[in-house]
Amino acid sequence: MNIVDDSQILPASFMQYETFLKEHELSKDVKLSNEIQTVGQRLSKSVDRFMRANGMTEEANNYKWEFNLVEDKQMNAWCLPGGKVVFYTGILPVCKNTDGIAAVMGHEIAHAFAKHGQERMTSAYGQQLGGVAVALGTSGQNYETQMLWNSIYGISSQVGMLAYSRTHETEADKLGMVFMIMAGYDPEEAIRLWQRMKEVSTGNAPPEFLSTHPSNDTRIEDLKNYLPVARMNARKYGVDN
Repeated sequence: MNIVDDSQILPASFMQYETFLKEHELSKDVKLSNEIQTVGQRLSKSVDRFMRANGMTEEANNYKWEFNLVEDKQMNAWCLPGGKVVFYTGILPVCKNTDGIAAVMGHEIAHAFAKHGQERMTSAYGQQLGGVAVALGTSGQNYETQMLWNSIYGISSQVGMLAYSRTHETEADKLGMVFMIMAGYDPEEAIRLWQRMKEVSTGNAPPEFLSTHPSNDTRIEDLKNYLPVARMNARKYGVDN
């Protein structure tokens, strides 16, 4: 269920993004920043192609893609509604390479594409349905709304990879794999990425039934099984070389 319309959330999303960038240090590493930009541009073109092929032209027109790398040791990345993406330098070691960056970015963009945040925002407001538009419209001034954005989109996360439900995470894993294939990246790196995630999180992850995320082992197995389907789906929309 989602009652948060793009006309409500996108202006607030863009404002939140600008506020975040003013309050955080952008990476001075030109090479890494350019890599984030390049991967983002390739993925965004694929997502745009996917949306237009599926009758989502108006939504595609509303996206204002932007990609930035911030200097922060947190192992995190996120994408706000409308295509505003931030990578933290702390997640790059586990990304390891360009295809790994594409896997993480594809996953985060998939959350925004599938409107998982809006669904969580709808749930968070619960019975206060009439206050959604007002709260979003005052996101630049309203502390409670700022905190809601931070928690839903992982802007202040210490754990990396957003805390959506297991269903949302699985959907983002699969959509992200399709998007990265369409953009010309190696989808098998998404599997290797989660193998590396498993290595760095050993002993820290709760049992899967207590977690909002699938276990690393579950994700790895699901992506292995989905890989042939992802390749087939990506071919429908064209694969960049």
